[in-house]
Amino acid sequence: MQTRYLLGIDGGGTRCRVRLTDRAGQRLAECEGGPANVWSQYETAVQTMETLMARALQSAGLPPAALQDTAVVAGLAGANVTSVQARLDNWQPDCAALAVVSDVEIACVGAHGGQPGAVFICGTGSQGAAWDGEHFTSLGGWGFALSDQGSGSELGHRALRLALQAHEAIVPPSALTQHIMLQFENSPEKMLEWTRQAQPADWARVVPEVFAAASSGDTNAVTLVKQTASDIGILAEQLFLRGASQLAMMGGLAQPIRPWLSSDLQARLTEPVADALSGALMLAARLA
Repeated sequence: MQTRYLLGIDGGGTRCRVRLTDRAGQRLAECEGGPANVWSQYETAVQTMETLMARALQSAGLPPAALQDTAVVAGLAGANVTSVQARLDNWQPDCAALAVVSDVEIACVGAHGGQPGAVFICGTGSQGAAWDGEHFTSLGGWGFALSDQGSGSELGHRALRLALQAHEAIVPPSALTQHIMLQFENSPEKMLEWTRQAQPADWARVVPEVFAAASSGDTNAVTLVKQTASDIGILAEQLFLRGASQLAMMGGLAQPIRPWLSSDLQARLTEPVADALSGALMLAARLA
């Protein structure tokens, strides 16, 4: 049966987005849900994707069987890990065609309209990629425990650690650190218990509060945001050194962190042509 529809999935550590179009690119539906990081929460990610695919079809007024006429491209956080790729080989939604890539790849394709360039995603996690027109070169993307410099989860982790240090009078406190500790009833033990179950997206939830405090001049918040900006600068420079002529930043931190980046890096950034979902749909069109 001829493929009639295209569906793109952008699965990150905080949220998953799905967009459905016809073959001409006319948008039929778009919806979003919770996290879809296939490395840290594989089963949850798959369930989220399948729920959102069904919801997109329903929102477009199409029956579930329309998925059989749909080419699907999923760009997922954690899909760059070989062991995860093996698990994803067993994920077989009832669609006409399926390709699973990493979220940084669909972001790079979307950011430069399929042309050569580089992208740095700074959302819940972080990863960079450069596209030369034929091959991707990736940088980072190895998860919260080992990588994710310049990400929301790393910034949140640093913020909670600093709040605890301030609580114990190791460093001077501020309004930010006091408010963070208040969320744990000023109890280091409660904070410790929370870390047992905390996922990357949980660590990142404090990020809006950190940026708001930094904008108000909170010294601890300013230090935290500057550390994140420095991390991004180091990784961005590596993408340029590896041949990228254009670099776009994407993800939830891309806009709030931009004023904190060095003036040199800000001058070298380009605006994304389109978002990651658009990149997924460009790849889906080729797949179809």
